[in-house]
Amino acid sequence: MNLKTSSVLAAAITLVSLGAATLPAQAAPPAIVVQIAPPPPRMEPVPPPRRGMAWVPGYWDWRGHRHVWVAGTWVRERPGYRYMQPAWVQRDGRWEMQRGGWARGDRDRDGVPNQFDRHPNDPYRR
Repeated sequence: MNLKTSSVLAAAITLVSLGAATLPAQAAPPAIVVQIAPPPPRMEPVPPPRRGMAWVPGYWDWRGHRHVWVAGTWVRERPGYRYMQPAWVQRDGRWEMQRGGWARGDRDRDGVPNQFDRHPNDPYRR
């Protein structure tokens, strides 16, 4: 590699690294706050367990100007995490949807979140 090629390469790497440093972070989705209470949850049959998968029950979502039922589904398990289901919370006469998702929490998979577990890393404790 000659001097000119290495200078161009060094400049390109510098520009790329500067550009990557200035990219905006992804913003969280906007909160959904509505005046209309969600209907009662629907009763869904829970299918038999699947290896490596977690069942996520259905929930009421807000789309457009009304509540829409989103059916339950299977998602791949994430060791060391627990799934937080979407939920509607009433605050000051309005309803706010708290999005679900995976949260760090149960490293030893004993069903007790780490913040409440006296021995969060003990895989033999049941």
